[in-house]
Amino acid sequence: MSNCEGCESEVARLLVTCEDQSGIVQAVSGFLYHQGANIISLDQHTTEAYGGKYFMRVEFHLDGLAIKKDALMQTFATNVATKYHMTWQLNCNKDLKKVGILVSKEDHALLELLWRYSRGALPCQITQVVSNHDDLRASVESFGIEFVHIPVDKDNKQAAYDQIHEVMKDNDLLVLARYMQILSPSFVDQWQGRIINIHHSFLPAFVGANPYKQAFDKGVKLIGATAHYVTSELDQGPIIEQGVERVSHGFSVSDLRELGRDIERDVLARAVKWHLEDRIIIDGAKTVVFD
Repeated sequence: MSNCEGCESEVARLLVTCEDQSGIVQAVSGFLYHQGANIISLDQHTTEAYGGKYFMRVEFHLDGLAIKKDALMQTFATNVATKYHMTWQLNCNKDLKKVGILVSKEDHALLELLWRYSRGALPCQITQVVSNHDDLRASVESFGIEFVHIPVDKDNKQAAYDQIHEVMKDNDLLVLARYMQILSPSFVDQWQGRIINIHHSFLPAFVGANPYKQAFDKGVKLIGATAHYVTSELDQGPIIEQGVERVSHGFSVSDLRELGRDIERDVLARAVKWHLEDRIIIDGAKTVVFD
């Protein structure tokens, strides 16, 4: 059923978080069955064998989903979510998330996202790229995407962040593709749980600036990159995905940086894709990521 022509527009994803207790799977699957839905996949996780926190992701197909969505959500809230004290969300495949990207001068993470997007590998609409430098305008515009230059310096930071927010406010997600500015706490608060950053380090090691030089000085044998949600605490947001590669004493800082760029591209692209596919549930300082 899920593979029939046109069915993708009638597929939705339900994310659930609640206290673990008996009957949750039956309640959710039974509800969908009685609504005439066909479950495509169901993934779950609990933090403890008994009395822990419960997480669920259900993907399902329902004929006439666009027409039935509002009533479906109201009925689910009344008959299931309230009973089990659930935090939940339901998103339809056809409702593509709008994504804005922030970047500075380095283009590797940005171009990976734009290339995958141009090939249909990222289910979203990339609306704008905002940069504090004008260097990447031609590269971005070659993909048919709007490029907005908003300079940032020590004297205009709040005004610049206000302008960025105004440009990006209609987006569902912001991606920092090596945006080398520290966003203000007030800006981050407006986008809580909706900013993904790529940090060029295997966090929590080497927080802050120039992590490859830090790694070189420590003589590490592994380097990595970390995609995480942004919080007001620098490089401490919930981790979504990480990648590593083995290195040796023979690697220079430049070698580490070049290899690191490859890791950053893949890690960021995976994290963004998982967010777009509603595979991530934020749980305090951590995430649950469903395959």
